Amino acid sequence: MLAQDELKRIGFVAQESGLPIKTIRYYDELGLLKTVGRTEGNYRLFNSDVLSRLRFIKRAQSLGLSLLEIKIFLAVHDQGNLPCDRIQEKLENKLDEIEQRIQQLQILKQELSELLSGWTTVSEPVSKSMEETICPILQR
Repeated sequence: MLAQDELKRIGFVAQESGLPIKTIRYYDELGLLKTVGRTEGNYRLFNSDVLSRLRFIKRAQSLGLSLLEIKIFLAVHDQGNLPCDRIQEKLENKLDEIEQRIQQLQILKQELSELLSGWTTVSEPVSKSMEETICPILQR
């Protein structure tokens, strides 16, 4: 067991990481963090590596990785291996997804531009034959 001064209370971890205590509890419940015990007041205690784990989690999330993916990477690390190859593969997949999304957005942008460039205001009253028409311009 680690010396008591090497253990970090959840409040200290929250303050140092800038994350709410609720988030740290959630990560602990998901298995992303390792609680090593509790104080007499029932506060969670963490090893000194908890801050580097939290930095890794925040960075991985900022790159679009899910908490489930992050959990898998941390499990690989906890077994004594570096998960870099797996992370690289996931990031490459993310990049492909982003490229596809950019292409979809460019197509949508072009379609909207074309629609708006030919836009004319329709102010005529709705006739009986057009009652089901909400906006004739969009229904072309």
